[in-house]
Amino acid sequence: MFSGDYDKAMAANIIANGAAAYNHDVTIFHTFWGLNELRKEENIPVKKIFMEKMFGKLMPRGSDKVGLSKMNFGGIGPKMIKGIMKKHNAVPLPQLVEMAQEQDIKLIACTMTMDLLGLQNDLIASPLGVKVGKKVNVKILQGILAVLILATAVKIWLDILI
Repeated sequence: MFSGDYDKAMAANIIANGAAAYNHDVTIFHTFWGLNELRKEENIPVKKIFMEKMFGKLMPRGSDKVGLSKMNFGGIGPKMIKGIMKKHNAVPLPQLVEMAQEQDIKLIACTMTMDLLGLQNDLIASPLGVKVGKKVNVKILQGILAVLILATAVKIWLDILI
């Protein structure tokens, strides 16, 4: 799970739960913005450097707080889709994540990305049984992440201005 978008996380969890229902071994590896699905919703005070604090403030906490990939409309889109889902008795993302755990789907959090974004184990929803991957050296990847963030910011500004 690379994306932090509600609809993409829904699709991944629906596929994973479907495969697990047919007795397949399933693992979802969460990295970058996909880690937001596993974040605890409450604010937990942990020691972070400035950039890690900025990521913590900018990233949504928990699967119910992530936006849509299209038609987000400044946060109104997710509310609209959740309303439609409720009307049609569709299972919401937080419940799909719980179902994944009940079906023994392995949810793995990428430690390299956790280090880059300043997400410590305390910030990941451990009651879900999330496993944290092995540590890796992240110096080069921190630079890559900074470039990706800058490119995303430029794209957002260009979308606004054009």
